[in-house]
Amino acid sequence: MSRRERKDEAARPEPAAPVATPERPEAPAPPAGETGMAGVDAAPLPPATREELESLRRERDELKEQLLRRRAEFENYRKRVERERQQAGADAVAAVLQRMIPALDNLDRALEAGGSESSVREGVELTRRELGSILESQGVTVEDPLGQAFDPERHQALAHEAAPGVPEGQVVEVYRKGYSYRDRLLRPALVKVAKGQGEGPGPEKVH
Repeated sequence: MSRRERKDEAARPEPAAPVATPERPEAPAPPAGETGMAGVDAAPLPPATREELESLRRERDELKEQLLRRRAEFENYRKRVERERQQAGADAVAAVLQRMIPALDNLDRALEAGGSESSVREGVELTRRELGSILESQGVTVEDPLGQAFDPERHQALAHEAAPGVPEGQVVEVYRKGYSYRDRLLRPALVKVAKGQGEGPGPEKVH
């Protein structure tokens, strides 16, 4: 190597060390003993003291006692509601029976009467009115479907018979009235229903 080449080699600057930039920050070196479990406390918890254990036991016993007390209160409430429901039903039945007693008295007087047939009939009619009033006060409705359209949900047809001038399916005779309690049917009405003129002569019995 010539003297000039050696001089140029000595004057050449050494490469600079890498500098951290905002796009590529320099990662700090992990401290000694770091295993990568950052934020995890691996140290064991200290043992609970006797006072802390005793406090937890007292808290457990108090919660257990409160649970048993609430359960007993709910059971007493359920039994009380059931007794009140049964008592209310018994009172309602007793009220109806109490109102029926005068009707029985009228029947007894009608049977004991030694007068004419009209007096007996008058007593029976009075009893009939009283019983009807009692049923009506309890929400029972009498259904007399004469002249109405036959309803298989509320009527029971015992016979079908051609009736001149009467539309087919109309009730032309009521053998026994029906009764309903609010929206519940207690007994359907027994009826005779008009049928079409071309369905054959004579009444048709329904069994």
